[in-house]
Amino acid sequence: MCYANTAQIQKVVATRNYIEKHFDKPLNLDSLSHAGFTSKYHLLRLFKRYYGQTPMQFLIDKRIEKSKFYLKKGITISETCYLVGFESPSSFSTLFKKKTGYMPSNFQKKQFSQSRSIGDF
Repeated sequence: MCYANTAQIQKVVATRNYIEKHFDKPLNLDSLSHAGFTSKYHLLRLFKRYYGQTPMQFLIDKRIEKSKFYLKKGITISETCYLVGFESPSSFSTLFKKKTGYMPSNFQKKQFSQSRSIGDF
C-alpha cells in the first residue's frame, strides 16, 4: 500500500491551483514543473495519481469550462479562444467539439436560443 506523502500532495495541489489561476497563460509541463520545483515526469505521475488526469488534460478542461462561460456571455469565438489561453481558433474549435460535442458557434447559438425561449415564458 502506498501512503500519501504530504509534500507530494502539497506539490500537486499547488500545481492545480497554479493552473486554475494561470489557465489563460501559455502553460506546458516544463513551466508547471518549474513552478512546482519538481521534475516534469514526477509531476505527471503525481498529478495523474491524485486527480486521474494529466496536468495538461486538467488545463484543457479548465480552458473549455471557462470558454463556455465566455461564449454564453456572447463574446466572439476568436476572442474567447485567446482569453482562455488557446493559440489558434482552429485548435480551440477542435478541442471544444471533442470535449462538448458542439462546435463553439453551435454551442453559442444553442445558448442564445435557450435563453430566448426561457424569456418567452
